[in-house]
Parts: sequence; C-alpha cells; structure tokens
Amino acid sequence: MSDRIPTPLRPIRRLAGKVNRRPAPRIDGLTERPTAPEPTTKRPSIVDSALYVDGDRTSSPTSLAETYRELENTPDALAWIGLYRPTNDELASLADEFDLHELAVEDAIVAHQRPKLERYDKTLFVVLRAARYLDDVEEVEFGELHLFVGPNFVITLRHSESPDLSAVRRRLESNPDLLKLGTEAILYAILDRVVDGYAPVVAGLENDIDEIETEVFSGDPAVSRRIYELSREVIEFERATRPLSAVIDALSAGFEKYGTDEELQRYLRDVEDHLTQVIEQVDAFRHLLRDILTVNATLVAQKQNEEMKTLSETSNAQNEEVKKISAWAAILFAPTLVGTVYGMNFESMPELSWRFGYPFAVLLMLGVSVTLYLVFKRRSWI
Repeated sequence: MSDRIPTPLRPIRRLAGKVNRRPAPRIDGLTERPTAPEPTTKRPSIVDSALYVDGDRTSSPTSLAETYRELENTPDALAWIGLYRPTNDELASLADEFDLHELAVEDAIVAHQRPKLERYDKTLFVVLRAARYLDDVEEVEFGELHLFVGPNFVITLRHSESPDLSAVRRRLESNPDLLKLGTEAILYAILDRVVDGYAPVVAGLENDIDEIETEVFSGDPAVSRRIYELSREVIEFERATRPLSAVIDALSAGFEKYGTDEELQRYLRDVEDHLTQVIEQVDAFRHLLRDILTVNATLVAQKQNEEMKTLSETSNAQNEEVKKISAWAAILFAPTLVGTVYGMNFESMPELSWRFGYPFAVLLMLGVSVTLYLVFKRRSWI
C-alpha cells in the first residue's frame, strides 16, 4: 500500500466524461494491449458487463472491445465490468483503456492482499475480503475482491466464488435512483454486501464457541485442538474485517470535500455501524477463546494432578503390601535357615549328641522369629 493517504472517490457528476488515455505502462507478467480491436484471450472471464445511463441499464456488451466502443460513443454512460479470475491479457487491455496504474494492476494479478483503499489519480483501487461460513466442515472460507472505481467505470475482479455480485447488480438495477448517483453507489452496494456477509460467519463462530465451552467442561480430550483451530479462524477473520474500517473511514473523510450525496453518506454510515459490530464481536471471540484455552489448560492440569495423586496412592498401597510380604518372608526365613542347618546330619556337628540340642534349636528359631517380628512391628511394616 502506498504511503499516500487515500481519499474518497469524487462523485460521477463532478468527474463525468471520458477519461484521458495514455499508453499503458508495461507491467511485468502482462502483455501489451493487442492491436486488434478485441483482446485475444483463451477464456473469457466476463461475468457481466453493462452500461447505465441515469440509473437504467442501456446496454449489455459481451466483450471488452464492445464495452470500450459503446462507452466511448455514450459520454454520459457508466460502465460496470464484472470479471472472474481474468487473464493477463484482459487486465492489460483494461489497464490500457482505463489508464489503470501498474502497481494496482500488479496487486490485482498477485491477489492475496489485505483490505485497503488507494487512489491513483482519478481512479480508486479497493481490495475487499469476503467471508462465508461452511457449516459442514466448521470453517470460514475467505474470498478476495478487487475494484477499480473511476469517474465513469467500475471494474470488479473476483478471485473466488464469494461475494455474489450478481445480487448486488440486481439490487442496484431495481433502484435506479440509487444507481444514478454514480460509481460511489456501486462501491457502497458492494461494501454493504461484503459486510452483510460477515453476519452468518459471526453466528457460525459463536455457535462453535458455545460447543467448545460444553466440550471443555465435559472433559473431551480433543477440545484443545479444536480451540486452536477456531482461534486461527477468528484471527484470520479479524484480518479480513478490521482493515476494512480504515477503508470506510477514508471514504467518510471526503464526504464534504467531494460533495458526496447525503443519501450515500447515510448508507455508508450504516455499513460502518454494521462493520463496527462485527469487529467488536470478533474481538470478543478472540478474548473468549483465549480464556477458554486457559480454563481448559487448568482443567487438564487438575485432571493430571488427580491422576498423579491416585497413582501415588496406589503405589503407596503397593509398597505397604510389599513391606508386609517382605517382613513375613524374613520371619519365616529365620527358622527355615536354622532348621536347614540342623537338618544336614553331619557327624561332626556338636549339637547332634547334646541332650539339649533339640530344645536349643527350637528356642533359637522361635527367638529369631519373635525378634524380627518385633522389629518389623515397630517400623509399621506389619
């Protein structure tokens, strides 16, 4: 985006007339305008092209060359050319005919621009990002729309299926009083359509957040991933909506300077109000998801602590059992050892011929066992 402060479009009644032509600049990636009357393209991308006089549709050219000729022969006409993924040749032809700035044309070719408004001489270049909510996959799909708005022409370049500009065209054609206000009326109607399209997205995101809150407190282990993915959707949605506020502010700033019609001023203020509500809701979603993520992390930590506590208690209980088993094994091992020694029946054992040998062995086994029992009992092993 250029460093110059964008200014709103001057109404058509002040800048009506044929635009001055000069040789189109050579743009990297574009070919020069063909010398033949009709640009040579393999795939016509014109969705709809029309000329309007005093708000009424007077012609529907089927090609760019025909549009140029009819616009030149009708000085008071306004041309609205709608294109879907135009070719480089078509863009080069438009740049030549309507004196479009090479930087704006390059942006239109590359796409992937953020919403912005820039003025190049008498032409306004506007980038909008439409959005729609896909309920089946619970995702937000974004589309990009570029507009070249001049004193007697509007060129719309869509790089995605949304927004549906045919509905905008039908609305304006059914209201000639609005359409006769000029190119600013078309720009307003498209802005209004894009902003109105944000409402279902907000509703879809809000529903997803409600579901996530339920999943968080139900202990669903997969909710962390869903929170992260939804946070990414909200951030992307914010990038599409927040810069649009600067576009509308730039248009509103020039109401008095360029004598914008009062009716259009009211329409644009209404669009601004709706956009402000969307931005506030998106900002609230972002903070809410951050809080939900914090709560989820806390709940996960608590659950892990409870599991560790249970594991520790189980381990301690096992240790107690091992102590008891070890203690009784030691107690039983002592008399077994004594009995084993005296059961070897060697001839040289002095106690074998001793009168008190047997009582001594029994008392020895009993004494060792009682001593071990008292030691383990004192240490709470048994």
